Amino acid sequence: MLKTRIITALILAPIAIGGIFFLPPLGFALFTGVIISIGAWEWANMSGISGQGGRVAYGALVAAVLYGLINVPAVEVLWLSLVWWFLCFMLVRSYPKGSEKWGGVPARAIMGLFVLVPAWIGLNHLRTGGLSFGSIDNNLLLILYVFCVVWVADIGAYFAGRAFGKAKLAPRVSPGKSWAGVWGGLAAVGVFAAVASMLASASGSDTLLLVVASLITGLVSVLGDLLESMLKRFRGIKDSSQLLPGHGGIMDRIDSLTAAIPVFALIITQLGWLTSGQW
Repeated sequence: MLKTRIITALILAPIAIGGIFFLPPLGFALFTGVIISIGAWEWANMSGISGQGGRVAYGALVAAVLYGLINVPAVEVLWLSLVWWFLCFMLVRSYPKGSEKWGGVPARAIMGLFVLVPAWIGLNHLRTGGLSFGSIDNNLLLILYVFCVVWVADIGAYFAGRAFGKAKLAPRVSPGKSWAGVWGGLAAVGVFAAVASMLASASGSDTLLLVVASLITGLVSVLGDLLESMLKRFRGIKDSSQLLPGHGGIMDRIDSLTAAIPVFALIITQLGWLTSGQW
């Protein structure tokens, strides 16, 4: 299994790096749109659509929605996403209660739109917007930063959870997660944000704001993971797909990012560090 995971990672890493960091904005939008559409194909299965025809049709629908939203102002979508993730908190917190309200196939399919579409909008907003933070004006570094926030939160949660993880975070949704993991992940994110601010020669006030924004982002990323875990548990599956040998599916790799990206993009836009850009 470990050998398979390593081989898959070695194949995918250059593709992901090239698509994210070396394409122009429009190419970036197309590349990330393909990734989101594949994620939609997997979400269809989590929604209860088991036939390949239905799953492909759902992926095509999401792709069409992305295309239709290219010129829609990003901030409105990001605000809607913030409301959505607050609602998700309530759903995860009460599970399995309330599942009769959202457990139908249409409802779960609609949930996928609220997860996947704002993530794509937020990511492309980060890519094309005008950035001004300390000495940094490179949007690609900004995208790398939000990815790192999620990764650092995961790593911190892993080690803190193993060392101190007795109190479970959401045992009915994801038994392996603990409150110690959450606090350990946030502590790691706080340190990472402070170091990144110093490297960017940011002012003291901007450093504090970035730390707070990063902590909120790291916290919301946990919710993205829990939401997918809840849907997979409800559906009775372990992975979103077997598309990535040794890693599960695309959604298993980007579930935290789907929550973190739009929330982070909205926060830094409201702080005035990012303005709307052009494709």
